Amino acid sequence: MNDNIRINELCYSTLSSDNPNSFETYVSLGGYSTWKNIVSKSYDKKEIIETILKSGLRGRGGAGFPTGRKWSFINQDSEDIKYLVCNADESEPGTCKDRDILRYNPHALIEGMLIASYAIGADTAYCYLRGEFMDDVYTSFKSALKDAYDNKYIGKNILNTNIDIELHDLIGAGAYIVGEETAMLESIEGKKGYPRFKPPFPALKGLFGSPTIINNVETLASIPKIMKNGPQWFNSVGTKDSPGFKCFSVSGHVNKPGNYEIPLGTPFKKLLELAGGMKNGKKIKAVIPGGSSVPVVPGEIMLETNMDYESITKAGSLLGSGAVIVMDEDTNMVEVIHRIARFYYSESCGQCTPCREGTGWMYKIIDKILKGKGTLEDLKTLESIPNMISGSTICALGDAAAMPVESFIKNYKKEFLKYIKNKEKVLGKNNNKEFLLQQK
Repeated sequence: MNDNIRINELCYSTLSSDNPNSFETYVSLGGYSTWKNIVSKSYDKKEIIETILKSGLRGRGGAGFPTGRKWSFINQDSEDIKYLVCNADESEPGTCKDRDILRYNPHALIEGMLIASYAIGADTAYCYLRGEFMDDVYTSFKSALKDAYDNKYIGKNILNTNIDIELHDLIGAGAYIVGEETAMLESIEGKKGYPRFKPPFPALKGLFGSPTIINNVETLASIPKIMKNGPQWFNSVGTKDSPGFKCFSVSGHVNKPGNYEIPLGTPFKKLLELAGGMKNGKKIKAVIPGGSSVPVVPGEIMLETNMDYESITKAGSLLGSGAVIVMDEDTNMVEVIHRIARFYYSESCGQCTPCREGTGWMYKIIDKILKGKGTLEDLKTLESIPNMISGSTICALGDAAAMPVESFIKNYKKEFLKYIKNKEKVLGKNNNKEFLLQQK
């Protein structure tokens, strides 16, 4: 991603500075003022949760669950140890917004984590970062964490009060599955990253068996400004059911790929325009609007769709992580789903039989079709597999693998049939690669 253009700068407010990720820059722009106000006045925890509820902020990691409602599941009267976990394992293909927040504005995330920890009564918080972030992303966050500790915003007796909150960073090993919240908890505990059965949900029994709230980077980085400006400021933009701003990672066949922070409900046409339009003047063919795990949407439908949860659901897909993958008229859709299917086959943790066997089954059939060796019976079998996976696994990875396959066949079946109908022609060639090139 070589270009990052922001509209509102909710999560990227430091970018106008020459040193955007520094403590000095963040403080000069009003950073940590909300946190100082909360600790100095000993804010009522329920009042903070109510503010986030009123704002309408929905989780920005994929599920879109109301953040304030999730926080309210914590029993404030319980004396149990409570934890906050920030999910910074940004592993959804096409998504690159959270790493830019960690890279350019890490203090917004830290302040958001502190406010959230205080609100739910947690005295310990963890930021779990993806294993591949061992570069400037990790060093930026690590440096910011040290500065916040050095300036007494984290730790014991924060800002000379009786408030104690410890914030730790953790690096994973790069497994997609630990992006699932309960698998992440297992990983933090030092175990293999297998998702847990739910219920019990983490808010009741999470990290080390204690009540735990897990939020995404973008979600937590939004908290300081919502608390500072008020819930009405946040929900004055967007739509009734999808209020506020959202970062979209736009990639694919566009002239200016990058992260774009816009109000929810913005027409896709506007987002495409911000991304410089279609590369080389080609026509749009398809869009994956929320990362590789959501259904693909034909371009003509997407051009009439707005970027909010409800509109994209109506278009037949999901907003997901906000990773918008744009494909032009020359895209070979069988090759695209072949790559996606291979990813989920590789990343399945293997705990659940439908996912372990189903992801491999789908990939092998698509691979067979792509090589010109598939039959109509293979395509029929491929169409039936997603129904056998969806809803039959402990976590949503099975669904994430099944939905794209199902949607690609539904919307671009002719392209699969093209390979099958040319089977005899392909098998009669000495060079199969020649055929594949002809199909592009």
